[in-house]
Amino acid sequence: MALVRLNLRALTSWVGIARLFAILLSCTAFSLVASTGVYGGPYGTWCMFSWGFCFAVTLLIVLLELFELYPKLPLSWDDFTSAFSMLAALMIFTSSVVFPSVFIVNPCNSSICMRQAAATAISCLCFLAYALEVGLTRAKPGDISSFLSTVPGLLKVFEAYVACLIFSLLDTYDNVPGLQWCVAVYAVCFVITLLIIIFTIGRCLSYIPCPLEKVLVAYNALAMLMYLTAVIIWPFYSFNNRSRPSNCGPNCSWNKHLGVTFLTIFNFLAYLVDLVYSTKMVFIRTRS
Repeated sequence: MALVRLNLRALTSWVGIARLFAILLSCTAFSLVASTGVYGGPYGTWCMFSWGFCFAVTLLIVLLELFELYPKLPLSWDDFTSAFSMLAALMIFTSSVVFPSVFIVNPCNSSICMRQAAATAISCLCFLAYALEVGLTRAKPGDISSFLSTVPGLLKVFEAYVACLIFSLLDTYDNVPGLQWCVAVYAVCFVITLLIIIFTIGRCLSYIPCPLEKVLVAYNALAMLMYLTAVIIWPFYSFNNRSRPSNCGPNCSWNKHLGVTFLTIFNFLAYLVDLVYSTKMVFIRTRS
C-alpha cells in the first residue's frame, strides 16, 4: 500500500507562510465583497476574478508542493511559481486600487461601505503577501537557473501584464495611423513577451537554435525603441488640441487615453531596465 509523503516545508517555510497568508487574505477579500452584493460592471468583475483566481491557483500550488506532485508536471516549476507570484501581486495591486476608487463613496458610514473598506485593506495586505513571495523566490545575483525568477524574467511578466491593461483601455484609434502604429507596438511586444514566458515555463527555450541570451538582449532593445516611439506618438495624436471634457467620467475616452499614456511610459521604462539587466547578465556569463 503506497504511503502519502507530505512535504511540510510547503507550509512551514517563509515562502509557504506567505502563500498561506495570501490564500487567507484573498479569500477574505472575495467573501467580504460578495457579501455586499455590490460588484457589478467590468471593474467589479475584474476585482472578484483577481481575488478568486489568485486564491485558487495559490491553493493548488500549496497542495502540489505539500503532496510533492509538482515534479510530475511537464513544466519548470520554479519558473511557473515565480511568474505566478509576480502576476498575482500585480493583479491584487490593481484590484486594491480600482475597487475603492470605483465602489467606495464618501461619506463611508453604511455597513456595506465598511465591508468594502475592510476588503480593500485586506486586499492591500494580500498584495504585500505576494510581494513578499516574489522577494523570497527572486534569484540571487548571478543565478540564472530559473529565468523567470531573475529581474529580467519578472520584468517580462510585468511587461505582459501592463500590455493587457493597455488593451483594456483601448477604444478609439481607427483612421489615425499614428495610434494604429502604437496599437501594433503594444500587440507585437505583448505576443513576443508572452511567448518567451510560455516557452520558459514549458522548457522549450533550449530547442531554439541560436544564442538565446543575445536574442533576448536584441529583442529588449527593439521593444524599448518601439515603445519609445509610442511614448511620443500616442499622446501627440490623443491630446493634440483636445482638452479634457467637463463631464468626463470613468469610461470617458479622454481618461482612457491618458491611462494608456502612463502605462506606455511604465512599459517603456520596464523594457529599458530589462535591457540593462539582460545585458549585464550576458556580460557576466561571458566573462565567467
